[in-house]
Amino acid sequence: MCGIAGFFLRGRLAVLSDVQGMCDAIRHRGPDDEGFHLDGGCALGMRRLSIIDLHSGHQPISNEDQSVWIVFNGEIYNYRDLRRDLLARGHQLATQSDTETIVHLYEDEGPAAVARLRGMFAIALWDARRRRMLLARDRFGKKPLYYAVLPQGLYFASELKCFRGLNIPFEMDTEALKFYFQFGYIPDPWSPFRAIRKLAPGGWLTYDADGNVTQERYWTLPAPASEPPPGATRAGLRDRLREIFDESVRIRMIADVPLGAFLSGGIDSSSIVASMALQSPDPVKTFSIGFDEAEFNELPYARELARQYHTEHHELIVRPDSVNLVSRLVHHFDEPFADTAAIPTFLVSEFAAQHVKVVLTGDGGDELFAGYDSFFDIQRMSAFDRIPQMARRVLSSMADLLPYSTYGKNRLRVMSRPSALERYFEHTYTPFMLRRELLNSDWMLPADAGFLARAFPDCLLPNGADALSQALHFEATAKLTGGMLVKVDRMSMAHSLEVRCPLLDHELAELAASIPAAWNMRNGRGKAMLLDAIGDRLPPALRQRKKMGFGVPLSHWFRGPLRDFLHDHLLGGRFMGRGIASPAFVRHLIQEHESARRDNSDLLWALLMLELWFQNWEPAMSETPAEALHSA
Repeated sequence: MCGIAGFFLRGRLAVLSDVQGMCDAIRHRGPDDEGFHLDGGCALGMRRLSIIDLHSGHQPISNEDQSVWIVFNGEIYNYRDLRRDLLARGHQLATQSDTETIVHLYEDEGPAAVARLRGMFAIALWDARRRRMLLARDRFGKKPLYYAVLPQGLYFASELKCFRGLNIPFEMDTEALKFYFQFGYIPDPWSPFRAIRKLAPGGWLTYDADGNVTQERYWTLPAPASEPPPGATRAGLRDRLREIFDESVRIRMIADVPLGAFLSGGIDSSSIVASMALQSPDPVKTFSIGFDEAEFNELPYARELARQYHTEHHELIVRPDSVNLVSRLVHHFDEPFADTAAIPTFLVSEFAAQHVKVVLTGDGGDELFAGYDSFFDIQRMSAFDRIPQMARRVLSSMADLLPYSTYGKNRLRVMSRPSALERYFEHTYTPFMLRRELLNSDWMLPADAGFLARAFPDCLLPNGADALSQALHFEATAKLTGGMLVKVDRMSMAHSLEVRCPLLDHELAELAASIPAAWNMRNGRGKAMLLDAIGDRLPPALRQRKKMGFGVPLSHWFRGPLRDFLHDHLLGGRFMGRGIASPAFVRHLIQEHESARRDNSDLLWALLMLELWFQNWEPAMSETPAEALHSA
């Protein structure tokens, strides 16, 4: 695990200090080692967090004749099998690291080699013979990879902050920022800046000396199945699910450093810990945090699972310096990011990093096994399909006239949407009514299904797919990559902690996609097949408990320690003068929250994170490319 950065310039020689500066910006991702390789206009750089092959896994790594070089962020869990195959083919490997296997696979198979990898990764590989750079990213996008294709060449990095100080224009992408107000994050492939994009999950890109760019996808998540595979039975799928689940956990326990697990007290993390305990000769190290406020404290459930499996359990009631914490989050995200669960993720990562360098986590279970309550809401809203289109148009006109005071108290706007897909987006993400009140018209996204389909061609299914299938697929391909996994990566790597997600093993995900949603959504609860497969390992009280999000008492903080901080940033002239949000409505949101008439903490947090992002990046955005030119 590490951070990577570099570039391939056309007609210029690479300068070591430039790539060193890029890597210095992400020292937190790899405090153990650094390495660089320069060849003409090519520069590869990395910061290493040593996990496997601690002594000989120094990067960059090359093949035998040094014609292929790589820097790599991530872990390849099937590298031992790949290594044996490469040795049998006559390759000579100088290290025991997973990184070196990629170089030799590329020699034989070219860019198609990435499809052989089972793991999480961001790769930059320099092919000196072809004068070509290859960038590749894992199937779910667990590891980040930004890039910029400019007249002078290609730049890439694990984080946006690496690009500061180079000849890269930081012109704000207002179209990308519009997505933030609906989803709370900027989805792939966009970034906040026009010149910089994110490489697609499950994709690769090549850039050659003539400036030619080629991109392909080597993997996409299969669409959710409406029927089971031919000949499959519930019992057969349950047994296969249990088998692959345990295998996915087992291969992620390979490490040459201390390893543990996050334990929130929910079904997913508890299932991971149970599997680890059953496959480990030593007690599993588990880490849980809680808050003084009972409604945000899951420690009793985590403690019960820890007792059952005799884990080496560590727990902490946190009382953070919330003002200082907010500024630290903004620094590590580099983008506006509104998920309040980033706060406990940051805190539990900080806690765990005091004891281990690697943790396993339960991320992905809700997306792959229909665990969110919103999926049941979508099923219930299917009754709206019976409303004639003419009646819906009348309802839509009525909904547009409703005052903000009715927000959250009626479903007229949702009912009036002309398609099931639009109803899903209106119900699940920031609704139109709220955005209409908050934003100036120039910052509003179109709400029609055609726009959504064009914006997310790889995350929405073709016309004719039912709303539940669309929602399941979108959550697992767009929100998971752009929201959940960004949160986990940035907050853990802020503390030089590697996080592995067994539930997002691609073989397990493909099996999950073959299970009909009806088999997962039973008796008003999701994850039925997952519980059938591994539920016997969990305490009865945990199996039956209602789903609880990983939250923090933010609503209390905005009425207490964060109140003045919030006022200073959202009611001050800088934010009010940006022309994005209605000053009167922002004041109304704050007053409404402080009087406890409505909990507006999520929306206020989103606005606060946006303003702090602006303040953090305005110096870079004010520079012209000529002024930003270092020596690249």
